[in-house]
Amino acid sequence: MKAIVYEKYGPPDVLELKEVEKPTPKDDEVLIKVHAASLNAKDWRYLRADPFLVRLMGGGLLKPKHKILGADIAGQVEAVGRNVKEFSPGDEVFGDICESGYGGFAEYASASENALAEKPANLTFEEAAAVPLAAVSALQGLRDKGQIQKGQKVLINGASGGIGTFAVQIAKSFGAEVTAVCSTRNLDMVRSIGADHVIDYTKEDFTKNGERYDLILAVNGYHSIFDYKRALSPKGIYVMVGGTMAQMYQAMLLGPFISMTGSKKMRILSAGPNQKDLIFLKELLLAGKIKPVIDRVYPLSDVPQAIRYLEEEHARGKVVITLEHNNKT
Repeated sequence: MKAIVYEKYGPPDVLELKEVEKPTPKDDEVLIKVHAASLNAKDWRYLRADPFLVRLMGGGLLKPKHKILGADIAGQVEAVGRNVKEFSPGDEVFGDICESGYGGFAEYASASENALAEKPANLTFEEAAAVPLAAVSALQGLRDKGQIQKGQKVLINGASGGIGTFAVQIAKSFGAEVTAVCSTRNLDMVRSIGADHVIDYTKEDFTKNGERYDLILAVNGYHSIFDYKRALSPKGIYVMVGGTMAQMYQAMLLGPFISMTGSKKMRILSAGPNQKDLIFLKELLLAGKIKPVIDRVYPLSDVPQAIRYLEEEHARGKVVITLEHNNKT
């Protein structure tokens, strides 16, 4: 099969399109014929080993442990291990396969059946591949860490990216009043997916305008933890989903202290794949309450170019990889 492979850490130039052996599913695994995959920040961070901590968290100390990147996939079940009960050959599935060793940037991938769910019938493979990591992160940040409630004032900082576009829609599905923060060119897009209010961060600093929010989900941005604290209501919750290393250290080191000494809570999300959450999201997708926003679609051979584009951090929604099998088995 064809796959995008990397043997050493570095820029997208180290990625190569190669012929490699098709994976063989273990007893509890499913072999998927990949029709589409999507990119996440995790891919370029693992590619570059940036931050260095990636090497210590399973990436491989001196060289990559997993030679094929790609966590989010959608495709068709090709074969199943003898202990698999949920899926059969021919089933259309989607999921986040990072805990199965990645491997999504390839014509075939094997993964635990617990990493997968049935693909929503109203989505294309490209749309389904855009969902798992980003939407699950948004859901876990809002519901589990943020304890979102109907009628709350919720602000999404970084609303136009992969996680942000899902967060706006998921927050609306919970009955929240949503304010989306993004750049000028994305204001209309975030309105179109349900934002009640929009703030152009190039023209206005939401931490200084006097508004207070019950929940702030920060996907990215340059604000300090104290800026976010100022923008919270008296019992508000701040959840950091992504950002700079400085912001991450602030959330890890100062967040617990701020939370213990006052009524405002400062939290950091460490999202992970969850089949129940994926199924929950599938129902929202089927009901039309959320939909993927896709910026660009690249063929498998252009994964290096796609990663360069994602690294610029201006993607509107998700960047997707599509695979043409040409009826090969």
